[in-house]
Amino acid sequence: MTLKIEKRSDGDRTVLYLSGRIQSEHLEVLKTEMRGDGQGILLDLEDVTLVDRDAVSFLRLCETRGVGLLHCSPYIRAWIVREQT
Repeated sequence: MTLKIEKRSDGDRTVLYLSGRIQSEHLEVLKTEMRGDGQGILLDLEDVTLVDRDAVSFLRLCETRGVGLLHCSPYIRAWIVREQT
């Protein structure tokens, strides 16, 4: 399964609905989708089934830069916290 990205914007913010697996080969596409939307970006991870280490590092960096992570599963959240320490 690959990563599916659905982008919706209401003017003030942009939500990227992600589903499937986030793996290192998807990160450039994801960065491209996020480019130009400033601080109003949210990543909805509700339908994400699997991530790899590069994806977790990317999500951690996104959060550090003010990108919101919606519906982040407990296992991904715990991994992000471990990567911060």
